[in-house]
Amino acid sequence: MVIDKIKKVNNIKVISKRNTKASDMLIGKWAKCDNCKEIIYKDEIRKNLSVCPNCGKHFRLSSRRRIKQIIDEGTFIEIAKGLQTKDPLKFEGYTKKLETLKEKTKIEEAVVAGIGEISGSKVVIAIMDGNFLMGSMGSVVGEKITLAVEEAIKQRLPLIIFCVSGGARMQEGIISLMQMAKTSAALAKLNEAGLLYISVLTDPTTGGVTASFAMLGDIILAEPKALIGFAGPRVIEQTIKQQLPEGFQKSEFLLKHGFIDKIVERKDMKKTLEELLKLHKENK
Repeated sequence: MVIDKIKKVNNIKVISKRNTKASDMLIGKWAKCDNCKEIIYKDEIRKNLSVCPNCGKHFRLSSRRRIKQIIDEGTFIEIAKGLQTKDPLKFEGYTKKLETLKEKTKIEEAVVAGIGEISGSKVVIAIMDGNFLMGSMGSVVGEKITLAVEEAIKQRLPLIIFCVSGGARMQEGIISLMQMAKTSAALAKLNEAGLLYISVLTDPTTGGVTASFAMLGDIILAEPKALIGFAGPRVIEQTIKQQLPEGFQKSEFLLKHGFIDKIVERKDMKKTLEELLKLHKENK
């Protein structure tokens, strides 16, 4: 049976059916890695920064947990709060969906922005959350990213954006697409001010987010095996009627072809950002 195959790594014993209580077999205590196909106790994944302890697969991370991993405890101050998402197209079910997601995720929209410290270095940071409509970019997401950029310019601080997105939000039509130009224009001003922008691409970063602020970083980092691109691989194959190279649009492929600067494992992300911020500060 499946429960007999459940493993834990790093000297953790295999859990057998004989010594497992019924309460331990309840739905929700286990997760199946879609990469190595192992079934793993969820607590072990959480302890390992939401990375599979068996194969290193980086699972998607909520903005709340990302902040805890990256920002020094007690230093994060959220900005751009209270912005309300509108329904300009009167899209059926959109407003109800938004309210349900707000209640479920405990966040207002698909990005959380704020000011905090990374090993003592003050930064402006925006973290997208794939749990909220797959991080899709609507008017409020674009506005929050823009306000974060403007705050970085105002306080003359480095900017870091963690990206995860399925692209522009179709429920807001052209208004969603306008956010691409809006965020890009704001980042042009950040560049003119001579301030550092680090973009961190996580799985997946696609669509209009990739085509705007995600790929405009002075330094572009990515997590291992993250899907990064505009259209998805299947759409491209169906369009050009050709098979794509192995690993196409994964972060390793993009690194090899010069689209990103470095692949960083989650356990090393804070240290890497700390070093980059230190180098930037020393060379100002």
